[in-house]
Amino acid sequence: MGELGDVPALPAVRALTTERGGVLIPPDRPAVDPLGEPLARALSGDEDAFGEVWRLLHPPLLRYLRVREREAAEDVAAETWLHVVRDLHRFAGGPAEFRAWVFTLGRHRAIDAGRARAARPSTPTAEVIDIGTAPSAEAAALERVDTEAAVRLVATLPAHQAEMVMLRVVAGLSVAEVAAIVGKKPGTVAVNIHRALKKLAHTHESRTTRGVR
Repeated sequence: MGELGDVPALPAVRALTTERGGVLIPPDRPAVDPLGEPLARALSGDEDAFGEVWRLLHPPLLRYLRVREREAAEDVAAETWLHVVRDLHRFAGGPAEFRAWVFTLGRHRAIDAGRARAARPSTPTAEVIDIGTAPSAEAAALERVDTEAAVRLVATLPAHQAEMVMLRVVAGLSVAEVAAIVGKKPGTVAVNIHRALKKLAHTHESRTTRGVR
């Protein structure tokens, strides 16, 4: 179910996928996980190596959280990393397990933030303009803009599908790892991701026809 041969080619979805034989699929992990070496050093107490780990995982974590808990994404990400630092000495495993652990922590913190926000009395607020996701005119930012456009598209999906897509194609987790995090069967996750990417393609096609970004 991971292959999406009937999904039209579009830049925003390609920002989250790769093409193989004309088929759009979530990207594979490289043969050598770039997280492996710095993680091993970080677990040995190397603070500089932990900085490398942060640089590798923080951007996809933040993109995931912007879909899961947009208003508090930065705060939730910061709290997630505080938990990682606090409990790093307890972690045992390789880069795949570490990546899944970090995103599981982020998901739990996002759920807590959502509950706290729901418990607070609502007050009128000015409209928030998310400058970070606005298209940029600078050529150097084009690649980032393409990715942010894809994230905005993902945010139009039902919440459960958006979360699965972000964990699979942005965080780079396997279907089994995503299933463990969201508490669903791997087959259910694969089907939802397949349907979600098809829906993204149709949404993008419709917006393009209407001249909407």
